[in-house]
Amino acid sequence: MERVEAEQKLVELRVEHRDLDEVITRLAETVDLNEVQLRRLKKRKLALKDQIAKLESAMVPNIIA
Repeated sequence: MERVEAEQKLVELRVEHRDLDEVITRLAETVDLNEVQLRRLKKRKLALKDQIAKLESAMVPNIIA
């Protein structure tokens, strides 16, 4: 994956992660709390966080000390 593509993907993942965070916060504040839906959203958010970390790691060049 080229650097520009990786950076664009990283931006997209961060936006989706932030949006999910907002949805989770709003859902948790509702009276009719749907635990299953909340759990699924949290799992998706965690998966996005893992993808972001993996992409960030891949973008950092390996430096031999």
